[in-house]
Amino acid sequence: MIIELAVRKGQATRQRRHAAVRVIGVAFTVISFIITHQVWASVTLFVGLPVLRRPGTRGVGIFVDRKKEGQMFNKQEAIKNLEAIVIAVILALFIRTFIVQSFFIPSGSMKPTLLPGDYILVNKFIYGVRIPFVGTRLFFHKVPKRGDVIVFIYPKNTSEDFIKRVIGLPGDVVQVKNGKILINNKQIQDPWGYFSNKEPPGFIEAVENFGPIVVPKNALFVMGDNRNNSEDSRFWGTLPLKNVLGKAFVIYFSWNGDASSWADKVRWSRIGKWIR
Repeated sequence: MIIELAVRKGQATRQRRHAAVRVIGVAFTVISFIITHQVWASVTLFVGLPVLRRPGTRGVGIFVDRKKEGQMFNKQEAIKNLEAIVIAVILALFIRTFIVQSFFIPSGSMKPTLLPGDYILVNKFIYGVRIPFVGTRLFFHKVPKRGDVIVFIYPKNTSEDFIKRVIGLPGDVVQVKNGKILINNKQIQDPWGYFSNKEPPGFIEAVENFGPIVVPKNALFVMGDNRNNSEDSRFWGTLPLKNVLGKAFVIYFSWNGDASSWADKVRWSRIGKWIR
C-alpha cells in the first residue's frame, strides 16, 4: 500500500512537471516567434527546452521520461506535447498577425525618434483588426491620429514595410513650404521634425517645398522625422489606409552596430523607451 501510494505520488509529480514544461514551452514559443518571426526556430526551442532538475532526481525532457540507464518513450506525453506545440504555433501566429509584431529599424529616416538598430513593437489592433492580404478591418475602424508613428505596407512595393509619422489626414490640404508644414493653409506645430545636412545636392530643395496636395478619402500623408533624409509621401504620394499595419509604441532593444567598443553596442538607455 505504501509503495503504491509512493508510485502514485511520483507519477503525479512527473505529470505536474510535464505540465509545467508545456506551459513554459508555449510561452517561449510565442515570445520567440513574435520577436524572431521564425516559427520553426520557436518550435525547436520548445522541443529542446529542458527542465532544471534537482540533485538526486530524474530529469524530465519534453518527449521522454528518463529512467535508470535508458529512456522510455512516453506516447501519452508525446501526444500532449505535440498538442501543446500546435496550440503554441497557432497562438503565436494569431498574436503576431492581429495583436503585436516586432520590427527592426534599418535606416535613419525616423531620426531622432528611431535610430538604425532599434527593435520595436507595433500594436496591430489599435486601428481595427486587419485581415491580411485584403486590408479590410473588422470590429471597429479607427483612423490614425496626426503624430502617430505607424508601420505600413509600402504602396510601391508590397513586399516592404515602412515606418513614418502621420502628418495629413483624409481631406487635409498638405503643403511643405521652406521646411514648414501647413495643414489647410495653417502652419502646424512640428516638434518631431529633424533636419540633417548630409543629403546629396538637389535633394533638400525637393523636400523643403512640396504641394499643396489634398489627401484623398481613406488615405494618409506621412513623413519621416528626418525630413531631409526620408522617402515618404512627398515622393511616392499618399498612403492608403488599408496598408496601415499598426502603431509603433515601444523600443524593446537597440543595437549600435557602428560602436567601436562592445560595451557601447547595446543602447541601454533606449530599451523600454515609449515611441511618441
